[in-house]
Amino acid sequence: MPIKIPDDLPARRNLEAEGMVVMSEADAVRQDIRPLRIGLLNLMPQKQKTETQIARLIGATPLQIELTLVTTGTYVPGNVSRHHLSTFYRPWEEVRHQKFDGFIVTGAPVETLPFEAVKYWDELRSIYDWTQTNVTSTLNICWGAQAALKHFHGVEKHELPEKMFGVYPHRAVDPTAGLLHGFCDKVMIPVSRHTETRREEVEAADGISILLDSEEAGLCMAEDVARGQIFMLNHLEYDAGTLDEEYKRDVREGKAIALPKYYYPDDDPEREPPNVWRAHGHLLFANWINKTYQESPFNLSLIGR
Repeated sequence: MPIKIPDDLPARRNLEAEGMVVMSEADAVRQDIRPLRIGLLNLMPQKQKTETQIARLIGATPLQIELTLVTTGTYVPGNVSRHHLSTFYRPWEEVRHQKFDGFIVTGAPVETLPFEAVKYWDELRSIYDWTQTNVTSTLNICWGAQAALKHFHGVEKHELPEKMFGVYPHRAVDPTAGLLHGFCDKVMIPVSRHTETRREEVEAADGISILLDSEEAGLCMAEDVARGQIFMLNHLEYDAGTLDEEYKRDVREGKAIALPKYYYPDDDPEREPPNVWRAHGHLLFANWINKTYQESPFNLSLIGR
């Protein structure tokens, strides 16, 4: 089934160019089914890229998806046009009385700041509390996962001596977990982090199951079933060229940055990097959508009861 997004959202043109079926508002209301309602709290600076990456994955599943773009009200980002925000995004305060089957919290470029120093930290904590009564399942990505672990379990992040950067091999800790159905024994996953979340601290927290980790890159994904929270510290949603853009940006700005590991053919940044994680990105999101569909009640008002 197609994904339902605003008719003039720029991501729509990108997805249609890739061959994805994107449903118009008029066509959606004619179908006699309830779409799965997914909210996306997009904290990334390049919002249109993140919109496309997430919509591409949730729109490839067999269910009709209605995507709502959400932003914080206590902080207005300065690197995205006010027109784009006002046209396509809704502040969380405007949607907090609504129910969502699924909710996604992205990463943010605030990784090296203490959580309490982030301008919208108090609002984000309120959003996490809100998910306990208004959302069936929440997928937290990168810094969003670290923030959720801090909020729900008091787990801290720790600064690394150098950026963990590349496409690292990971393994399924629990291959029987529903979110990992169909995963290979070795999964290559993009990593781009200045901090880490230590596995032993997550294991010591109550009610969390470790799902994916890496000998080199450490903890990757965990789940808190009771709270409906998934913590994905890395980036299966990335495009093939995302790490390339990050690397060349840092080089231009004179930052100390090593080549992303296991990424460029022969470690040559002039060669085009292959996407070796795309299938697992689709699989993870399909498993999450399927899990959410099975767990969420047909009557939206019953979510959280």
